[in-house]
Amino acid sequence: MRLTKSICVLGLLMTGASLPITACAQTTPEVVDSYPKQRLKERAEEERRAEEARRAAEEAARASVPVVQPAAPLPAASSPMGMEMVVIAPGQGQLGSPSSEFKRARFENPLKTTFIDYAFEVGKYEITFDDWGKCVADGGCNGYRPKDGGWGKGKRPVINISFNDAQSYLKWLNRKTGQNYRLLSEAEWEYVARAGQNTPFGRDGRGINAKVANFDGKAPYTSAETGPYHRKTQPVGNYNANPFGVHDIYGNVYEWVQDCWNPNHQGATGTGAPRTDGDCKFRVMKGGSWVTHGYQMRAAARVRYVTDYRYDDYGFRIARTLN
Repeated sequence: MRLTKSICVLGLLMTGASLPITACAQTTPEVVDSYPKQRLKERAEEERRAEEARRAAEEAARASVPVVQPAAPLPAASSPMGMEMVVIAPGQGQLGSPSSEFKRARFENPLKTTFIDYAFEVGKYEITFDDWGKCVADGGCNGYRPKDGGWGKGKRPVINISFNDAQSYLKWLNRKTGQNYRLLSEAEWEYVARAGQNTPFGRDGRGINAKVANFDGKAPYTSAETGPYHRKTQPVGNYNANPFGVHDIYGNVYEWVQDCWNPNHQGATGTGAPRTDGDCKFRVMKGGSWVTHGYQMRAAARVRYVTDYRYDDYGFRIARTLN
């Protein structure tokens, strides 16, 4: 524009014309969206609508899945060494999380439907210091006496427990009872945690606060209200049980499960069996703990640790397949 005006003025001076300089002014052409730019806008809108449709489909897939009750009555729960167990019916569940779930991690891919076609029982509570003490007093558990962090023992969940420690406890328990108690598989754990729902927290839906679990209540999940942060474990059973009758499935202490570590659920069988492929130097832990934020307690959340590592928020609960 400036160059055009300069040439025009120079031409007038050379010819001696006396026209006003405004005669050389150029009209600014009207700018319209080019085809490529308009197409990019349309494509962005199409992608937005497709994303909304995908999220809606995923939300529909997360709708409540009724627990399939077996035709025959369920067997009664056992009570190994005085511990209370809860019987879990066969049914359909979920492993992993959809891409729309807030604060999810890539380790939770892909979302899978699981089918557990057998009944099993699971500890109503996490293993406590009292439970562990019976093992040590009877010459089991390699004589290991875990520290309690100064918080007290008794009915608090036992802490500073490695995967190997949990196996030593199970070895003792099975010798005493003649049964085959074990850890939950990751698929079983998520099935128990969701208790018939396909939401991040089962009955508690898409958010969780410190009224229903022991964790860092200052960091609840999504828009849930904030609450207290006790900075230590709480005695088992202080919070209400989930619909399956299991306490502290979220928070209090992380729980070891039997599965070897895999970076995702590709290759998972879709049954309740633990994964024995992958890197078995690492095992999976679930459920979050007294120190974690709300999103770390989601049913799909998972972390890995080496089998001999102990920490003050590592514990476990037991399970057993029922014939």
